[in-house]
Amino acid sequence: MFRLITGRPGPSGFGSASTAEQVTHGIDGSNLTAIVTGGASGIGLETARVLAMRNVQVIIAARNMEAANKAKQCILNDNKNARVDVEKLDLSSIRSVKTFTDNFKSLDLPLNILINNAGIMFCPFQLSEDGVEMQFATNHLGHFYLTNLLLDKMKETAKSSGIEGRIVNLSSVAHICPYKGGIRFQKINQKNSYQNKLAYAQSKLANILHANELSRRLQEEGANITVNSVHPGLIMTPLMRHSALLMRIFRAFTCILWKNVPQGAATTCYVALHPSLKGVTGKYYYDCNEYKPSKLARDEALAKNLWDFSNNLVNASLKT
Repeated sequence: MFRLITGRPGPSGFGSASTAEQVTHGIDGSNLTAIVTGGASGIGLETARVLAMRNVQVIIAARNMEAANKAKQCILNDNKNARVDVEKLDLSSIRSVKTFTDNFKSLDLPLNILINNAGIMFCPFQLSEDGVEMQFATNHLGHFYLTNLLLDKMKETAKSSGIEGRIVNLSSVAHICPYKGGIRFQKINQKNSYQNKLAYAQSKLANILHANELSRRLQEEGANITVNSVHPGLIMTPLMRHSALLMRIFRAFTCILWKNVPQGAATTCYVALHPSLKGVTGKYYYDCNEYKPSKLARDEALAKNLWDFSNNLVNASLKT
């Protein structure tokens, strides 16, 4: 807590006050290609901007194409040499995820880095077009399917280039307070017991469990790809549109704990690009330092159950 409040660097040399530009200083990513979901606003846009600044070729995957094109222009205005493109992606739709990956593969680009950044927060109960609770569908299931569809491309890239692939899942410290038991496998779509904050926490727990299980599988396979999860910190971004008033009140009493957007994107950029994390996988980071997540987040059996459950949901959606 002391480091969080003061911004004092941790073992990595960085801390809560570090910005995305600072943690990537001196890194040249000219031989890298990255996809950033939700890269049209907030910390996703800052992540895309800083990666492009470090010469990474960036694909912004976003639901709102008008916002995505504005984000692209913003990056190009800041850096005319930036390599940045946009593609439509609605993570709440399994069909949209499949279309996005088909479109990306048709570009015949390599893929070194996948940043699963997009998300929604504290929204009222709603089912996706595939009949899945919206926060779970958007924050976890869409990214789960997206990652699976892109894995072969990442493996090919890592093998042909000799460069380690990296997958970064954006989670949250909120993962510590989900529904009882962590994931409500039998009640994932139950409306009468839905609580928006617990549902958000459930989806963020799922992000860590997904990263850990995928990391385990890739290690067994010997693939040159790492998978880690991050907590970006408390940042006022469009993610909080469903709870803006509550968050402003909360922020008034906890102002010393909040970050600005450049600081909020720092941990993502650090885990995605920093050479000190070569070979590091299955870990959880915030403030650019490794921390131990909750006991549920470290539950290997729960992670395996979630993997199977997610596969079943995806397969059911594809049949409809």
